[in-house]
Amino acid sequence: MSLCKTRPFFVLLVINIYSLVSSDGVNLGASDSVDKLGQTPSLSHVVVNSPVFKPALDSSFSISLLSSFPEDLEISDYCSELLHIFGQRYVTYVNCLIPAARPVHVCQNCFASYRSLLDIYANISSEQMGPGNVSCKDSLLRSDRLMLVYLLYSNLEGLWTKSDCKYCITEGLQSLTNDTLYFMMTLNQTLTCFEKYQQGNHTELCKNCKSSYKGLNELYSRMENNHTLCIDIEDAMNMTRRLWSKNFNCSFPREETVPVIAVSSFMLFLPIIFYLSSFLHSEQKKRKLIHPKRAKSYTTLMNIQDKLT
Repeated sequence: MSLCKTRPFFVLLVINIYSLVSSDGVNLGASDSVDKLGQTPSLSHVVVNSPVFKPALDSSFSISLLSSFPEDLEISDYCSELLHIFGQRYVTYVNCLIPAARPVHVCQNCFASYRSLLDIYANISSEQMGPGNVSCKDSLLRSDRLMLVYLLYSNLEGLWTKSDCKYCITEGLQSLTNDTLYFMMTLNQTLTCFEKYQQGNHTELCKNCKSSYKGLNELYSRMENNHTLCIDIEDAMNMTRRLWSKNFNCSFPREETVPVIAVSSFMLFLPIIFYLSSFLHSEQKKRKLIHPKRAKSYTTLMNIQDKLT
């Protein structure tokens, strides 16, 4: 009887002990997980999965690089200063180009910053020795396969060349040429006329602005023949012509179309002239045909024969 009475007590005791052990195990697992997450594995114990490099498991190898190379491999302070100035002027020129993209003003707005970039690149690429008998050409331009400084400069130089800015800027990149300044002045006069009459009837605009627009076209044609056009002038003229023809619906007969019309008209009537001349020539030949003489009559021949006998 006493054993039966104490059996439930032992069962409850075992259940309580099991629940305490389980809760400690869960807490222990959670704390271990937190500890594992908080720990940063040391690079010296990382196994590198590389077919080239297989460090030993007990190796204490560290993959951290040195903070600097030996002095004989580093660029000089002079070259480092030139590189810094190049970066500043490169950014200045690019910051000038972006706002000048539309409408195109890359030549007239950015030639000064491009001149500064040319000057610093000339110092970098020069064969002359700088302070401390140091040349930066090899260390900054040809020391690696990428040649980043040369590549960056070549891209901007190609942009300048493709824009034909040399035709609008004087030698030495000091100022705009006289032809460019005169074109801009004529363009401003034409655009001022457009602004004056664009609110009213466009017929009045076409009539009153015809002379200034004609002068602008003639000036552009002369500059085109003389090869003194840059991208700024080309874009400005294209936009002005679009305003004149598309926005204001004005027409302006160009003088060079007159010979084209004359030649086209001549070619159109040429077949008619050809067939007409052929017809007249054939009629004239018919009139000049030589008819054979009529044969003498039979009686005349008989008389001649009688006289002979």
